[in-house]
Amino acid sequence: MNEYDSDRISDIVKQTGYIKTNNSNNTDCYVLNTCHIREKATEKVYHDIGRLKKNYRNKKKPVVLVTGCVAQAENEEMLKREPYIDAVIGPQSYQNIEKILQDINNKNERLNYTDFDVIEKFDKLNTLKNLNSKVSSFITIQEGCDKFCHFCVVPYTRGSEHSRSPVEIIKEAKNLILNGAAEITLLGQNVNAYNYNFGKKTFKLSDILKELHNLDGLQRIRYTTSHPKDMTKDLIECYKDLPKLMPFLHLPVQTGSNNILKKMNRKHTIEEYLLIIDDLLDIRPEIKFSSDFIVGYPGESDKDFDKTISLIKKVKFINSYSYIYNKRPGTPSAKMKQISNDVQKKRLNELQNLLENYQKTNHKNNINNSLEVLVENKLKNQNKFFGRTKNLTPVIFSNGDANDIGKTISIFIENYNRNSLFGIKKTNDEIAA
Repeated sequence: MNEYDSDRISDIVKQTGYIKTNNSNNTDCYVLNTCHIREKATEKVYHDIGRLKKNYRNKKKPVVLVTGCVAQAENEEMLKREPYIDAVIGPQSYQNIEKILQDINNKNERLNYTDFDVIEKFDKLNTLKNLNSKVSSFITIQEGCDKFCHFCVVPYTRGSEHSRSPVEIIKEAKNLILNGAAEITLLGQNVNAYNYNFGKKTFKLSDILKELHNLDGLQRIRYTTSHPKDMTKDLIECYKDLPKLMPFLHLPVQTGSNNILKKMNRKHTIEEYLLIIDDLLDIRPEIKFSSDFIVGYPGESDKDFDKTISLIKKVKFINSYSYIYNKRPGTPSAKMKQISNDVQKKRLNELQNLLENYQKTNHKNNINNSLEVLVENKLKNQNKFFGRTKNLTPVIFSNGDANDIGKTISIFIENYNRNSLFGIKKTNDEIAA
């Protein structure tokens, strides 16, 4: 979502005459778009600004904007701590960036724009043409969260759940397809909580997926991130009815213990989670899963952790994100008794080794097989191309050419490492031989 937001910020400032540059040593405006999920995100902001100050010590200072969730959570503190910052802009306020730049240039004052106004934000986005021309593109359809998991800052930095008009979503999708998008990923903090009343009909995520499926030129559809509580029957049925919907689902579970799920306020049980997995496998047997895991949550016993290990062994996730729990200021779990860091590290190491083994096994099973790969781009300074399989696994292959970009082609897999598959483009006759 931050990548999507950054692209839209770029679209907005183009209207004021700014041009995107990769040269951070020669710029008029420097934007740091931030995420507040992890503990070290705030310090990274100050480190980046420190490097910027050093580079511009003998040059005209650029306008410095800090946007995103760190700006939302720590706005006043950031302005006090770092005078080099000209404005802090929350994730629901970046539609005002044009006016903010004008105010900074005209009045030479420092600004705090951190109001929650997602309706105004979506209204602004609807007036802008998305200029993204990537083969795999994003569309934000929902923002905010009403779940209030006890470890999470999202409800405090992104606000309550709000869904975007289906008309505008499809309009943006059509524009992206005209620009060359072959794959679209729908985004939301709780994307499957999407809910929009349009006339007499209530649109859900399943309705948006069906509308996208009917668009010519679109080859693949994905969505992220989902909450188990919102994996409804109509959404699960889409995996049977919509071939363009990829057989891969990122479904965060966080822990395998019902005891810890309750402490986390996750609003689902492991039994309910596994029922979703089983239902999806019944209608789309080739579907694969990834997840998120928090290790060492307050109150997690050895028995609780063992249940997480058991869950991983049962589902065999092909790719997952796992973290040691770190308390976020203002969240309920920050007030709970914390587990020692040594125990957290030991458990994380065991969990990550297991996850990595399943990831490697999945990669190994693809050796000497041909996979359908959507080609996204040519690697810089290499005569190799990059794409992804249906289950989102990165593939790097030789033998390609520029005409392959944007197409789904067959790649014969020859090797792998922890993160990627490696192969070669071959005809069916060559593979058979």
